[in-house]
Amino acid sequence: MNSTDISSSAALGAAAATQTGPGPLTGEPAPHRSKFAVAVLAALLGVVGGHWWYLGRRWAWLVTAVSCVLIILAARAPVWWDSPPFLLLFIPLTEGFVESLIFSLKPDEKFDARYNPGSGRRTATRWGPVVVAILVTLVGSAIVIFGISLTIMHVYIAMGWLDGLNL
Repeated sequence: MNSTDISSSAALGAAAATQTGPGPLTGEPAPHRSKFAVAVLAALLGVVGGHWWYLGRRWAWLVTAVSCVLIILAARAPVWWDSPPFLLLFIPLTEGFVESLIFSLKPDEKFDARYNPGSGRRTATRWGPVVVAILVTLVGSAIVIFGISLTIMHVYIAMGWLDGLNL
């Protein structure tokens, strides 16, 4: 046994000792994540990072915390739909729609390689993610365009560029 074998086996042992959840190093199969579920969560709860929690991403709590703070600040404004915190919520909302499209249209093999290593199962999606992608494209684009137009109107009014115009 040479020194590289010893160091690699020591690193493997250290990784197994520090791993807390199920996975290939603990002998239990890793959880299998559904591509359809990720796409739906991103479309419906992307604004608060629902799909981040499902995928076990490291900074999921930050996305949720920022969105919750923006929702609270928008609710405290006199006109909640015309407040900067509400308009800033369109950023994570748009991120959710974009990631829903990405997950829906990602090939099953690439999704499994990234999010299901060691689960022992293969993802075999059919039409579910395609339907999600079509609906997200239709509904999400309308919501994003609405958010952009609200933001532009807010800026124009705040800057006084529409003063004197009869709208």
